[in-house]
Amino acid sequence: MDGSTSTAHQHDDRAPRAGAGTLGLELETPLIFDQGAKGRHGASLPPRSEFPDVDASARFGKAARKSQPLLPEVSEPEAFRHFVRLSQQNFAIDLGMYPLGSCTMKYNPKVNEWAARLPGFARLHPFAPDSRVQGALELIWRLESALAEICGMDRVSLHPAAGAHGELAGLMMIRAYHEAQGRSPKKVLIPDTAHGTNPASCALNGLKAVPFPVDESGIVFPEKLAEFIDDDVAAVMITNPNTVGLFETHIKEIADMVHAKGGLVYGDGANLNALMGRGRPGDFGIDVMQLNLHKTFTTPHGGGGPGCGPVAYKALLDPHAPVPVVEKSDDGHFSLDFDSRPGSIGRMRSFHMNFGMVVRAYTYIRELGAEGLTSASELAVLNANYLRARLSDAWHVAYDRVCMHEVVLNDKRLRETGVATMDIAKRLMDFGFHPPTVYFPLVVKNALLVEPTETETRQSLDEFVAAMNQIAAEANENPELVKSAPHHTRLKRLDEATAARKPVLRWQPAE
Repeated sequence: MDGSTSTAHQHDDRAPRAGAGTLGLELETPLIFDQGAKGRHGASLPPRSEFPDVDASARFGKAARKSQPLLPEVSEPEAFRHFVRLSQQNFAIDLGMYPLGSCTMKYNPKVNEWAARLPGFARLHPFAPDSRVQGALELIWRLESALAEICGMDRVSLHPAAGAHGELAGLMMIRAYHEAQGRSPKKVLIPDTAHGTNPASCALNGLKAVPFPVDESGIVFPEKLAEFIDDDVAAVMITNPNTVGLFETHIKEIADMVHAKGGLVYGDGANLNALMGRGRPGDFGIDVMQLNLHKTFTTPHGGGGPGCGPVAYKALLDPHAPVPVVEKSDDGHFSLDFDSRPGSIGRMRSFHMNFGMVVRAYTYIRELGAEGLTSASELAVLNANYLRARLSDAWHVAYDRVCMHEVVLNDKRLRETGVATMDIAKRLMDFGFHPPTVYFPLVVKNALLVEPTETETRQSLDEFVAAMNQIAAEANENPELVKSAPHHTRLKRLDEATAARKPVLRWQPAE
């Protein structure tokens, strides 16, 4: 047991961390359809008599409704209270530590949100002529330049709407490059420690994902890769640092091997937050990579978007970049170039990009500067290694050596207690922490992938360590307490199998 005086130790076994059990968490919230009353609303509309009589079928044809939609009929206070209660039942980075490994849920500075909401940015229309949006185009151009410098690349496209979308764009550019060379290689080599979206991106491009094993030390060794490289290799996709939180120390040699056979190197840049300012992937031999702005540059994450997953690339791929591209003329004028790249892979989406994400990322880079960005990466690595060192006595560390931005634990030392990875994750919720990523990466059995990010203080890390060590002690002394967790959330253990097999996805009125 850790000896620090944390709130995790100051309460009885089942007590949650201070602030975890709020009023909103305890209230039962019915569906909004089960609230209100017929005819109730919160809108202020003109009397129906003021509207001209319009035949709906004449205006909408077959799409005209023949009955009223089954929508909730609630007042404004009812609507607001409902959604506020729902928000209180959800976990957020503004409430506590969110140690999701790989997904990188860090705190986003509020100044980024302020900048993105400035009227001159937020109210831009995508059809506005270039002459009326020079400031926005300059910001895009400056962010592309900054990201290219950070990554050691020649250009950057901000079109992709997410990291996986950036993967798709990068592989489309690789495929177009080979076709322009009169070649059509089909294989993409992907190590076991790559991100899970890599094979899907290959399949969408008509390429064949070829997995290959990593060394027992958790990284790729050139001699193990050599037997997979031949003339049919279009690229190798390698995540660096990889999904077990380790730096691929042989990356330059691997890149040289692939280039010698005419292939290209795709670098999954999702974990750039461990390298930024300390190493540039382009200098390691990477030809193209996607960035996840939410992971490294503090833009909002998840929820279906809007997001941004820029793709950075070397000059040899520029003829195939997505269009339009922001270009700067000699007189300082900025414009959207649609036509100068006949080999382009074309548009990746409607309009140009999720501009709000671009503003947020640019604000972050300008706020921190080169020294601040480097410091952010150093703190991310320091925090992960601090957790590795503090937790290694009570927990099994899969690769117990210096890691990068995340550390992989598992339940190996608790097997005889019957407590499993999922039980640990559920019990952590009682201490006010969001669980880390579980059962991933797949190369580590029953993994707990923990990423503290650079935004957590030593005090919050110590609280996490205390909670984890208490759970380890509970697993040995009172395993049922852990196996029946969580105890202080509004909903307890759910029947996840039934929820997956027989989901109830829509409200139906009572008969």
